Amino acid sequence: MSFSIGPGSSARLGATLTENGVNFAVFSDHATQIFVCLFDADGRETKIALPEREGGIFHGEIRGLKAGQLYGLRARGPYRPDEGHRFNVNKLLIDPYARQLTGRPKWDDRIFGYDREAAALDLSFDPRDSASSMPRCIVMEDFDFPPVKRPGTPISDTVIYEGHVRGLTQLHPDIQQKGTFDGLAEPAMLEHLTNLGVTAIELLPVHAFLSEHFLVKQGLTNYWGYQSFGFFAPDPKYLGSGGVAGFRAMVDRFHEAGIEVFLDVVYNHTPEGDEMGPTISFRGLDNASYYLLADDRRQYLNYAGTGNTVNVDHPMVLRMVMDSLRYWVNVMGVDGFRFDLASVLGRTPEGFDRGSGFFDVIRQDPSMAGIKLIAEPWDIGPGGYQLGAYPPPFLEWNDKYRDGVRRFWRGDPGRVADLGERLTGSSKQFDHSRRNATASVNFLTAHDGMPLEDLVSYSTKHNEANGEGGKDGHSEDYSANLGVEGPTEDVSILAARARRKRAMMATLLMSQGTPMLLAGDELGNTQGGNNNAYAQDNETAWIDWLKPDQGFLDFTRRLIAFRRAHPVLRQKLFLHSRERMIDGVEDLFWWREDGAPMETKDWHDPARRVLAVEKRTAAGTPAYAASEYAVLTIFNAGPEVSFQLPSVADGQHWRHDVDSANPDHDRRVVTVETIEIAEQSVSALVLVSAEV
Repeated sequence: MSFSIGPGSSARLGATLTENGVNFAVFSDHATQIFVCLFDADGRETKIALPEREGGIFHGEIRGLKAGQLYGLRARGPYRPDEGHRFNVNKLLIDPYARQLTGRPKWDDRIFGYDREAAALDLSFDPRDSASSMPRCIVMEDFDFPPVKRPGTPISDTVIYEGHVRGLTQLHPDIQQKGTFDGLAEPAMLEHLTNLGVTAIELLPVHAFLSEHFLVKQGLTNYWGYQSFGFFAPDPKYLGSGGVAGFRAMVDRFHEAGIEVFLDVVYNHTPEGDEMGPTISFRGLDNASYYLLADDRRQYLNYAGTGNTVNVDHPMVLRMVMDSLRYWVNVMGVDGFRFDLASVLGRTPEGFDRGSGFFDVIRQDPSMAGIKLIAEPWDIGPGGYQLGAYPPPFLEWNDKYRDGVRRFWRGDPGRVADLGERLTGSSKQFDHSRRNATASVNFLTAHDGMPLEDLVSYSTKHNEANGEGGKDGHSEDYSANLGVEGPTEDVSILAARARRKRAMMATLLMSQGTPMLLAGDELGNTQGGNNNAYAQDNETAWIDWLKPDQGFLDFTRRLIAFRRAHPVLRQKLFLHSRERMIDGVEDLFWWREDGAPMETKDWHDPARRVLAVEKRTAAGTPAYAASEYAVLTIFNAGPEVSFQLPSVADGQHWRHDVDSANPDHDRRVVTVETIEIAEQSVSALVLVSAEV
């Protein structure tokens, strides 16, 4: 291996091709020396000290190297766990800026910085070399992709579809490159999503990740991928014939189909865990900078529940996160991000701060303009639950919506007031700071929990396959089996389950906010009652395409089309029963089944199971978007009921467009004052002129 060393530059972190070789730049405030370790085809290592340091960035140019060069890093510095420093030059480290990796670390004692047999445990020092257990980073050329052509779907029109690269493709009979980005963008998947009508696919983490040791020992794996260590590198398992470039090719094909691509990103913790965890990257490069440490510097603050918390309050760690986001936007063409445990990203020494550096930086960054930003608005630390506290333009996963809608349809007493909040964008949480009603990401189900089919088929979770004695996962899903736990051939129970599913999906797609569907729900996919399938990289979590619930799929398509056809259901402005300039009519009415307006006592009646809402374009809507029509939606979680329709002006009629009790319902103009609303159903009626 022939090369020479030059000073290089600190401007761009990571490994960057130059005219003469490769520039390496690595951040570490507390290391005394950083080494780039080059590996040849036979695995022989050449260790080169980076010659320059500017602030906390070590850098140097190694001339003579080319794209495809395999490398890793080593860091020399103090091993003083009591002071927060865990440098161990014997441990090969992954470059945080690496854009491609040869694999994942292997779980053995070599990847730990301390002697796991010593009495002092993490205070001890392990001198063994870990290179044989670590993947290599790969020097890559900068991609010369054409400019990104984004669909640019407005938030108000967005319908999100949350899915997993392997889960979506592994059992699909018409997909060739299963489990890969290439396979995800094959015609069969694009056709399904476009026919369904969703506008964005949100992928569970695709960054390189590591399965937990206790799972590997059981023969399991972290299927979901919420243990990221490579914020620039896609996980090697998802790469198909197109390699890393296959990701951008996938994005381009989705864009051609009019579908945006969002990534679920995990910047809040890493798989290095607590003080008993391995040393694979950040810990070995600069433990005291990359992680939030406790007053006892040997310990970690654990706001993510995984042992450590990434210190995004540090300017160079924040830079790394922002560089990662910019890479996926500007190079890979991504349209949005869902931030796992996003409250961590707003943590400062004083606690959560919606004006923290992360929020300030991301909101002013030109690369993020127009990019959809979605927060999971909590972590497990003190004051971590922050639903509604994020600054615009962030959207937020709304667990109050999830639980409220589930409980209403399960028949829990006294749920109509909460349902009313959820149907109108959860204004108590979101109507402030000039936020829009689209800020609430409404969902019935997500990867974390039961799918929709299981919500109506199981009353308790069944997580035995996870090997944790059934103690993992949510303790309350607000589910109900409707008579039998799990599969059944009882026709009446199957009909009741189908009816409730249709009512719940109709509720989701007729609520103000931004709806999100879980991949497979439209097909009737089941996880057998497992509400925490994070460790099930198998048929439990993969979508079964061979036995689709075709009737429910058709009904879901119809609901999405109905939402798209009626802007009044997806307004940005909140509705507060204010008179409109256009006609002096209020923008929101709540009705009882007898035709009278809802009164205070009705909202607090624990036995009430019926709620009807009439929505119009909001007061304050610009003239070019205002209209005089209305949509009336009736939600009945009880037995069949006669419903007196609101009176209308001469020349207008109510047209009954949707009846979830009858998925084949043909829309028709109603010529009577009272209609029958079936049990466990949602009806939608549109105010139309007589000639329609």
